[in-house]
Amino acid sequence: MNILKDKKIVLGVTGSIAAYKAADLCSMLKKDGADVTVIMTKNALNFINPITFETLTGNKCLVDTFDRNFEYKVEHVELAKSSDLLMVAPATANIIAKTAMGIADDMLSTTILACSCSKLFAPAMNTRMYENPATLANIELLKKRGMKIIDADTGYLACGDVGKGKLAAVADLREALIYELCLKDMEGLKVVVTAGPTREELDPVRFISNHSTGKMGYAIAAMAARRGAEVTLVSGASELETPYRVRRVDIVSAADMAAEVKSLWNTADIIVKAAAVADYTPLNYQSEKMKKKDSDLNIPLKRTEDILGWLGENKRKGQVICGFSMETENMLENSRKKLQKKNADILAANNLKVEGAGFGTDTNVVTLITADEVRELPKMSKEDVACELLDEILKIREKRRG
Repeated sequence: MNILKDKKIVLGVTGSIAAYKAADLCSMLKKDGADVTVIMTKNALNFINPITFETLTGNKCLVDTFDRNFEYKVEHVELAKSSDLLMVAPATANIIAKTAMGIADDMLSTTILACSCSKLFAPAMNTRMYENPATLANIELLKKRGMKIIDADTGYLACGDVGKGKLAAVADLREALIYELCLKDMEGLKVVVTAGPTREELDPVRFISNHSTGKMGYAIAAMAARRGAEVTLVSGASELETPYRVRRVDIVSAADMAAEVKSLWNTADIIVKAAAVADYTPLNYQSEKMKKKDSDLNIPLKRTEDILGWLGENKRKGQVICGFSMETENMLENSRKKLQKKNADILAANNLKVEGAGFGTDTNVVTLITADEVRELPKMSKEDVACELLDEILKIREKRRG
């Protein structure tokens, strides 16, 4: 699902050292199939050349409101009429103040004033400028008028100061655009997603785990957040970035995951158990490193708590419980038994031996199983699988309400 494909986006670039990052954003959006037009302020010309943006977007970069070298039309009005979304990144204190006061004295500010589409501002400036009461008041004024502010990051700034004022990460800027364009059919819902592997410690050095990277669970969390849900991601060890607008809770063991899920269960509307949770854990933890011996080693194991089973037994009215079933044989038969035994509402089943469905891949091959239906999905990206799964979950909710 490519939300940005064929969308007309206006990107405003102002006079900040972070202007070079706008080129990375343009490149990303172009790869997503978006039609991007860049408007630069004259101060931005001191930091980056318009040719850069023209090369990346294939569109003329606009600077001068009274430029005569264009097809006869009022550019800022035409853009305002046709654009799906406008983002200013980086947004200096100056453009934020001008927009708050309704000042239109250059190409960018006039376009902002004329645009009726959604408008996003990503501030970037010195910490003291950012924290100045005038800037903070202007930001609040923009919010009151329906404009969206992408919070600045905290860190080392170009001026040498350390504090809040860094332009948000380019990936987050892209996600903010996608979020703004997505249908919010999950707004108001609280969603809990588990992802990644658990680690069962043997001693201070070793642990038992599996090959899960968390990609499927992270994709589900990201897609639910895009659709407006309040998402908590309970994650085992993973190197993946936390998805945009998702609250992440890191855990280690199966016991940790069980405790965290139980603490969230009572307020969750939807729980998706996509994590690869260990079925067994060492009976006894060794406080010192186990020494290698010449003989074989036997490690007694005990069963971990069945989290999906507990959720099925304690399912609240209206709550939807989704589990995952990874098999290497008899996938459909085993998964149907699991669905019934765990009292889950839906299972996403896959076969590890099928090409494109293994651990760590960007794709998956999933069969969605409910009590009434079995639906096989073709190989697709994990983001697309997540969207299909969430659609099915919403259908279950609607059916119950109906």
